[in-house]
Amino acid sequence: MNIQGVVAEGFEPVRDAFARNFEVLGDRGAAVAVYRDGRKVVDLWGGTADADGGAGTGPSAGAGPSAGAGPSAPWAEDTAVVVRSATKGVAAAVPLLLHQRGLLDLAAPVAAYWPEFKAGGKERTLVRDLLSHRAGVPALDRPLTPAEAVDGTAGPRAVAEQQASWEPGTAHGYHAQTYSWLLSELVLRVTGRSLGTWFAEEIAEPLGLDFWIGLPEAEAHRVGRVAPVEPPESAGTLKVRPRRNVSEAYADPDSLTRRAFAAISPLPDENDPAWRAAELPGTAGIGTARGLARFYAATIGVVEDGARIFTPAVTAQAGTELSAGPDRVLVVNTRFGPGYMLHGPATPLLSPASFGHPGRGGSLAFADPEAGVGFGYVTNALAKSVTADPRAQALVRALRASLAT
Repeated sequence: MNIQGVVAEGFEPVRDAFARNFEVLGDRGAAVAVYRDGRKVVDLWGGTADADGGAGTGPSAGAGPSAGAGPSAPWAEDTAVVVRSATKGVAAAVPLLLHQRGLLDLAAPVAAYWPEFKAGGKERTLVRDLLSHRAGVPALDRPLTPAEAVDGTAGPRAVAEQQASWEPGTAHGYHAQTYSWLLSELVLRVTGRSLGTWFAEEIAEPLGLDFWIGLPEAEAHRVGRVAPVEPPESAGTLKVRPRRNVSEAYADPDSLTRRAFAAISPLPDENDPAWRAAELPGTAGIGTARGLARFYAATIGVVEDGARIFTPAVTAQAGTELSAGPDRVLVVNTRFGPGYMLHGPATPLLSPASFGHPGRGGSLAFADPEAGVGFGYVTNALAKSVTADPRAQALVRALRASLAT
């Protein structure tokens, strides 16, 4: 495997772990980036742009620096991929920044901004409940089609009308799909702009982030194809933690777990240009590892030639626990702040100070304010992992070891 990029002195263990992910853990195409105290110290990529080894990326296949030609187009320096639920942590910066600017009260009822949402026993749902997966609407009585999921109206209408599965604010359960419509409609009601547009104009463009919630057509040539993969047999002894009953719960079509992940049915084609262009802040963000690492570095301090996103007070809020304990959807114990997953057995990050979000199948990004770290890992080889993917965890362990020397 020809690994490209650079690492600063002392961070060589991250490069070794990244190479081992291809050799032992079945990575096809991937990238990892790390910022430390606002300076980029890891920027690596390797493999093929497409998990199946092909070069096709939709209508723009074969165009631009990432697409290349032939059946084995390499992952290029600027290759981006869909990161699934790692999008949630990036999107969470929008309501927090609105709060920072005095435009959104996290302690206010959601219905104060979105009156229709109070139906179905949700009138007391607070904005912070929505952000921390306590809103009680992780599933829909009638799943949406992929076309409905991206039309901008069916999703918000469905979650507004949905009867709460529990009294909002009293328990938590991962809102895998419905988080997209909850957050996007709240931001639209507060700002008059779509969340993807607001993120692009107020965060991504000022910071120069290669990350989109709603991919512009002009960037389509950079995007690699994702695909599900089976882990190699040699990876069996390297899994970080058993996920207890998550797989069993997902296999049960009547379980809240299965219903939450199947709120869009049938499952969408994540390589479809229409899906890539959709502004779904829970699942459909597209970006580079570098863009994710830079974003998280900017949540905790000033990045090189850039700016800080949050004030120190809002950074502290991002890592403040709002939900902890048994997760009614993921089954295991989870911890959430306002939009961010927090360090714990289900989602091991760098330290208890970390906040961020994994993407089902492998991607991971987070910040650690105590270590001064912004981390991003993306992959086109979608494994069966829900939270603690072995490849991402190998990189986190290597980073921890680098920081300890």
